[in-house]
Amino acid sequence: MDRIDVMRLFVRIVERGSFAQAARDLRVHRPTATHAIQGLEADLGVRLLERTTRTVKPTLDGLLYHERCVRLLADLDETESVFRNAEPKGPLRVDMQGTLARFFVMPALPAFIACYPDIALNLSEGDRMVDLITEGVDCVLRAGSLQDSSLIGRRIATLPQVTLASPAYLERFGIPASPKDLEGHRMVGYAASATGQPYPLEFGRDGRHWEIPLPHDVIVRGAEIYTAAGAAGLGLIQVPRYRVRDQLAAGALVSVLDNFPPPSMEVSVLYPQSRHLSSRVRVFIDWLTETFRVAELDEQ
Repeated sequence: MDRIDVMRLFVRIVERGSFAQAARDLRVHRPTATHAIQGLEADLGVRLLERTTRTVKPTLDGLLYHERCVRLLADLDETESVFRNAEPKGPLRVDMQGTLARFFVMPALPAFIACYPDIALNLSEGDRMVDLITEGVDCVLRAGSLQDSSLIGRRIATLPQVTLASPAYLERFGIPASPKDLEGHRMVGYAASATGQPYPLEFGRDGRHWEIPLPHDVIVRGAEIYTAAGAAGLGLIQVPRYRVRDQLAAGALVSVLDNFPPPSMEVSVLYPQSRHLSSRVRVFIDWLTETFRVAELDEQ
């Protein structure tokens, strides 16, 4: 057996938990399968499988090797499919900022799955900068300005933001008419991931831009608790409008300083410069772009 066939055999053994069943699936003699895996382990210098009389389970090294094999074999199958005009297929791992996933991606996801049923999606939620190569992530969906030059970023949306406060806060501190009226006001601190210090509030009008830091009683990390802190009356917040539609409609939050809006929030998809963009990643990014294009039009 060549190395590719051995890798396919190893993956099937892990999936089936049995040498005999994997050999039967791939139409390989059981002794041939055993000999092939023993040769693979000898070549790699590690033990990949733990064998008992009843089960076969991967070791920690085996799990890592299995993950790499799955991706390599999927890429190989995809390369061959290009010349057969086949639909994209194989594993696709995506890490997404939680609120973007909740409001935009998940409601539309059934349509993507219906179009590409052979793509095996693996989705995770996060807002940190992921090491895509090490962690085996194909692409990430993020909001805000992005600084990592080792990644290729495609901006897919620009979402308007608003300044908000709770009715109780405004009753206590007053309703500001301009940024100059913010003396004596407070904000909810949203911690920058790089420094841990809170971002200032930002305002713009007629080409002018203001950054105004205000005193704060709390610093938060996370979009959901940031909005919740504003609704609890802990200070002014600035968030994308889409995130607070229900709170605005219910009166839990009130929009202020609408004539001095914060900069719009950019939404981007990022992927490694060094990695070939597979067709399954490409169609997913194209689908995200269209999904957010429609959402952006709704926000206008």
